[in-house]
Amino acid sequence: MTTALMLHRADGAPLSTVFRQAGLSPTDPFAREREIAWEGPNAMSAGRASFVGQRDVARYPHTETLTVVEGELTLTAPGAEPHVIGAGAGAVIASGTAVRIEAAAGVRFVFCTEASDTPATPALIPLHADADFKPSGGPAPEVLLGPAPQCRSDNVFTNEPTQYRAGTWDSTSYHRIVRPHPVNEFMYVLDGSVRFASPDDPDGSALSVSTGDAIFVPQGTAIGWESTARVAKFYVVQNAQA
Repeated sequence: MTTALMLHRADGAPLSTVFRQAGLSPTDPFAREREIAWEGPNAMSAGRASFVGQRDVARYPHTETLTVVEGELTLTAPGAEPHVIGAGAGAVIASGTAVRIEAAAGVRFVFCTEASDTPATPALIPLHADADFKPSGGPAPEVLLGPAPQCRSDNVFTNEPTQYRAGTWDSTSYHRIVRPHPVNEFMYVLDGSVRFASPDDPDGSALSVSTGDAIFVPQGTAIGWESTARVAKFYVVQNAQA
């Protein structure tokens, strides 16, 4: 059965997720440090990595959304000011982007990548909690178990051929039924907490995430949503076509 996978716990609690150490390709700049938790359709993958040192990448081999959970990572495109990414911030590195990667001390991050043959427009886009939010659609009325929430998003990157989208989202509290998740989704929680119910919770227990946690939910996973206050998150979503 497909299940949601914890990629990081901010409180350092142990994870039941199984990680496999492997690079995404022979030219993966983090091939030696990457730990993959999930791989699926459309060359999507999610996991975690650690890094220290400096690497110059002439052409990034895949599209990657990453969020730093410990330390500081500096990303610099040619002719541009460096992006210094600390814990709780992130970036999208589009396929084909030239970038210098630097970490003076050990840095740890979680990631969601798309290593497909479909190129994206080169770009290096930072992700911050103080996003340029705009009103966005919320859950369909038929799946809600209470009042409709007010949702906002700031989608900063889209690769239309592969339907890979990344950005920041927030919402007022809401409660939703357990149903198959419609997309592959990576989430890093910036604020608030969520209880994810599933059909395997006969005793009422459920997977919960809070600020600083990261999770990946594969498309088709039967999962609910219950939040009692504002929730904000970085996200990557993709509708995995058969």
